[in-house]
Amino acid sequence: MTTTPRDYLVRATALDERVRAFAINATGVVRELQRRHDTHPAVTAALGRTAMGALLLSAATLKEEEQVLTIDVRGDGPVRRILATANGRGLVGNPHAHAESRNGKLNVGGVVGTEGYLAVTRDLGMRETYRGMVELVSGEIGEDLAYYMAKSEQTPSAVGIGVFVLPDLSVEAAGGYLVQLLPGLSDDEIGAIEQRIAALPHPTALLREGATPEQILERIFPEGFTFGDSQPVSFHCPCSRERFESAIVSLGPDEVRRIIEEEEQPFTEVVCHFCNQAYHFSPDQMNAILDAAR
Repeated sequence: MTTTPRDYLVRATALDERVRAFAINATGVVRELQRRHDTHPAVTAALGRTAMGALLLSAATLKEEEQVLTIDVRGDGPVRRILATANGRGLVGNPHAHAESRNGKLNVGGVVGTEGYLAVTRDLGMRETYRGMVELVSGEIGEDLAYYMAKSEQTPSAVGIGVFVLPDLSVEAAGGYLVQLLPGLSDDEIGAIEQRIAALPHPTALLREGATPEQILERIFPEGFTFGDSQPVSFHCPCSRERFESAIVSLGPDEVRRIIEEEEQPFTEVVCHFCNQAYHFSPDQMNAILDAAR
């Protein structure tokens, strides 16, 4: 039986805080996403990369825990849409999408597509949200996120994220890194970082060898870095029966009665698209919910 490693994200700085770096092991998160959505391999990799991208970007750009970051990818590939939030949850338009492998590797760009956009939305807990959007570069997610950071955030960044899927569709490893280059770096310093990142094995190769997020950063910054902190990451969906009860109330009495009359089953099933958790409401329960709201 495959054991689940500890899922967590680390923050660090290097070169007198002129570089910010983040690394993550999210194997358990992506396993849970695959299980809940029954995704096929290339879609598992696409969804997993997007979810990890949301976690890394959230760590890099948000300051408060109550602030929420969402990545929305819409391409012309068969998966159609990928949506992920920085609490490890996500959804896909077509979980069973497929694209022929490329050079023996999962063809993430093939299921996502190369025409479309990647949007990042930040809910800062205020009345308005902030949204940035860029066209897709490759559909491989990591390159698209790096392009977003450079164009929308004006922060040159390197993003390396990956998911290793076994033949039985389960996830063996998922993780990666985000490196942000801040003002003040010399061309030589930038070149040295770029060379080390280019020579770095794929993130999942490192994780499968047992490397930790800290050890991934050590490969990128052999001269040393300053460790910031670490935080656990996990799949979390805030849906609940109470939230769906509120949704039933919002439909209004006439619509609820229509649903009850047309329902062929002894209950109405409501499913959360993010986690596929099903909630069942009998006609008596739905009527009671409406009565309590009056």
